[in-house]
Amino acid sequence: MNISFNSQNNIKSFTGLKSSFLAKESTAALRYSFSQKSQNNPRTSSSALQIMASFKVAILGAAGGIGQPLALLVKMSPLVSDLHLYDIANVKGVAADLSHCNTPSKVRDFTGSDELASCLKDVDVVVIPAGVPRKPGMTRDDLFNINAGIVRTLIEAVADNCPDAFIHIISNPVNSTVPIAAEVLKQKGVYNPKKLFGVTTLDVVRANTFVAEKKNLKLIDVDVPVVGGHAGITILPLLSKTKPSVTFSDQEVNDLTARIQNGGTEVVEAKAGAGSATLSMAYAAARFLESSLRALDGDSDVYECSFVQSEVTELPFFASRVKLGKQGVEAIISSDLEGLTEFEVKGLEALKVELKGSIEKGVAFAQKEKVTA
Repeated sequence: MNISFNSQNNIKSFTGLKSSFLAKESTAALRYSFSQKSQNNPRTSSSALQIMASFKVAILGAAGGIGQPLALLVKMSPLVSDLHLYDIANVKGVAADLSHCNTPSKVRDFTGSDELASCLKDVDVVVIPAGVPRKPGMTRDDLFNINAGIVRTLIEAVADNCPDAFIHIISNPVNSTVPIAAEVLKQKGVYNPKKLFGVTTLDVVRANTFVAEKKNLKLIDVDVPVVGGHAGITILPLLSKTKPSVTFSDQEVNDLTARIQNGGTEVVEAKAGAGSATLSMAYAAARFLESSLRALDGDSDVYECSFVQSEVTELPFFASRVKLGKQGVEAIISSDLEGLTEFEVKGLEALKVELKGSIEKGVAFAQKEKVTA
């Protein structure tokens, strides 16, 4: 599907994201990518852009608190041609509602396990927000027994129907569900570590927002790498690596780190039993998905933080900045862990103990509940 625009200014207005989840550099790269396509197409005038809406995306858990706003944001992407929405119930109405939006992607709904294989057929990216949300007093470990089983079942279907797809895991606890997914894919004989991602983008989104507010910076300019994992103290914002360069007092470092680490709890408590961080999570997931789609589309300048198989520490999985390409992870940016402050070094060592346990818990679950190839 080709969509023509008469000027580069229409890219953002087409997606509808007036305050785009793309950073300034990402937006520039997106415009450059589209303009290059225009220049390389002899049938296109020099003033027009050709955006190829050519990727199929499946959201598993699309009727939930994260799934619905995420589906809306994905429907707004000019890179998506087909949007498949799956859930165990109530997804037909979500799909009907979204299908009225005048953006290019075709929306289809799939309900229940009998339709899961059809949902996943020939999909390029699978996003998994399925599972139960956090409630007041719940830790991410409290979610484990329910969500671990859900993720295992869905990943089995992914392995059988679209083993080459990018897989974005949102279901918590991500520190355990990503290792579960990896083990299931290994058991199925289709594991590609370059295409399995734990979505930790919300930690980066929070870090950027809180730092910009604290230091009175333009939000679009701020970039804070966040490493480790995606729960509590395993979330380590590297404030010393903030761009643009900025100075923090010891108290500011302590306060910002604690707020970023406990951002989810802040929302759970504010909602007072009515839910968890669904809207900000959907926004962050949409940002990571858009980055993946740009990489699949040939953009060679795409970087995001993600929880992936890694060798930057002694742990088998670790969240850090990665460069994305057509085949998934092209490079892990290990240099972010060089030249850390004393506070960050202590935080890194402290998080490793908890993260190691969460990873091992996920691996043990998957190995205990082995699946057949």
